[in-house]
Amino acid sequence: MKRRTIICLLTAALLSIAPFVEGQQPGKIWRIGVLASGSQSLNASRNEALRQGLREFGYLEGKNVIIEYRYAEGKLDRLPELAADLVRQKADVIVVGGTRVALAAKKATGTIPIVIAGAGDPVPAGLVASYMRPGGNVTGVSRLSPDFIGRRIALVKEAIPKTARMAILFNLGNPGYEAGLKELELGARARGMVPQSAAVRSPGDFDGAFENAAKGGADALLLMPDALFHSYLSRIVGLAAKSRLPAMYDRAEFVEAGGLMSYAVDLADLARRAAWYVDQILKGAKPAELPLVEPTRYELAINLKTAGALGLRIPPEVLAKADKVIK
Repeated sequence: MKRRTIICLLTAALLSIAPFVEGQQPGKIWRIGVLASGSQSLNASRNEALRQGLREFGYLEGKNVIIEYRYAEGKLDRLPELAADLVRQKADVIVVGGTRVALAAKKATGTIPIVIAGAGDPVPAGLVASYMRPGGNVTGVSRLSPDFIGRRIALVKEAIPKTARMAILFNLGNPGYEAGLKELELGARARGMVPQSAAVRSPGDFDGAFENAAKGGADALLLMPDALFHSYLSRIVGLAAKSRLPAMYDRAEFVEAGGLMSYAVDLADLARRAAWYVDQILKGAKPAELPLVEPTRYELAINLKTAGALGLRIPPEVLAKADKVIK
């Protein structure tokens, strides 16, 4: 409840900052860096939402703003190099999505403002000191809220009531996995399910993780949000089908590719909201003093064709909650 109270105060805090920032410098052409772990196509909707948000504040690409895009194409070891390149390009602000991406940018620069357009809890990851007072050069929109993890677990149980054992696929290389895994395990037990770890470090571990989950008697599988998984979307969906594991994903793209269901943050909305931070910073606000906010929009997607292939009947009350149903 304390966390909720703090977040509810953020809007007032943000509004109180706006009158004190300077106006845009006439004739100035700003340079905005965008750093992403995936590909251009995977990031397309987020990029367009960011551009749309910037247009609403008067920033027009090619007129008074230049946007430099850098994509790791799923090769996360390239992130430090790409972040360093944006620093060399003298970006005025760097917009990032994901914890690993944000950490790479923060390591590359302690002075250029970094705006998060969706990431895991930035406090334990060491990105900010607190939501209210970030204290450094990083601020923006978190990807997690107090309800997100619990809602994903609850939907697994609601959609597949027989689930007694739930495998959790996570990346040991993700700096925030421990806190998220602990919360998922506690949530699973609270709903009468036994959590089963399915850890990986690289794509080479995927096959073994799914095989062990199936052999361990898992009735369902839940993916923790991670850039590694997003970069191998089709392969993961295929392994879930092969192992006959109903899976809960964190992006609708998995469901569109044949996955069973997803409960996901509206990533485009996060990018649009990140534009506000960019505007405030370019007008003179300090990221250290701009409180972070949490996501407010989510989408539930369900693939009925996949449910049929797995021999599942999704309860009508769950289908009624879905924002997208694929038949």
